[in-house]
Amino acid sequence: MALKVKAKEKLLKFSKNENDPGIWRYVMVPDLYSTLDQDKVIKEAAIRSGVSEGVMAACWKGAGEVIKAWATEGHSVALPGLGNMRFGLSAKAVADVNDVKSSLIRTRRIVFTPSTELKDELSKTSIQITCYDRNGEIVKRVTSTDDGTVEEPDNSDSTGENEGTNTGGTTPGGNTGGNPGGGTGGGGDDDDTGEND
Repeated sequence: MALKVKAKEKLLKFSKNENDPGIWRYVMVPDLYSTLDQDKVIKEAAIRSGVSEGVMAACWKGAGEVIKAWATEGHSVALPGLGNMRFGLSAKAVADVNDVKSSLIRTRRIVFTPSTELKDELSKTSIQITCYDRNGEIVKRVTSTDDGTVEEPDNSDSTGENEGTNTGGTTPGGNTGGNPGGGTGGGGDDDDTGEND
């Protein structure tokens, strides 16, 4: 089993100046498959666990309700076999406590932290890269030889944010806020978000 990635040659511009010629770069994005619907997942889980689909569907719904309720109360909730999920946010930082208000919050987030087992499985999975030139022609295929490092959500500095902080937990030093936003994206090109086109 391998993960598929597309490397597309795209013209990246780093300013709004119409005279900026930009530069051509190969930008990698995951080649995502279609979303598996809930019924298919429940059916497969029922087969693997040896229980009926009806029982699995009831358990699935019950677990979903518990996770939703606890996560929205501020708990970090375990997702069996996968990791845990919690609430986070992105907000602007201010110097004066009197300026702190809810309007500083730009986005609310769901933060997923994978389990060690899931990270190990991902790190061992090979990646196959298909390279496309600016005309959409396949020019190269590559199989990964990287070290399989899996990014920790709380330690990522490629948040795409230019100001403020990402929060959702307390760092060992006692600071809340996670990472200062610093956006290292691909020059304003939407395809560096990992979305499939």
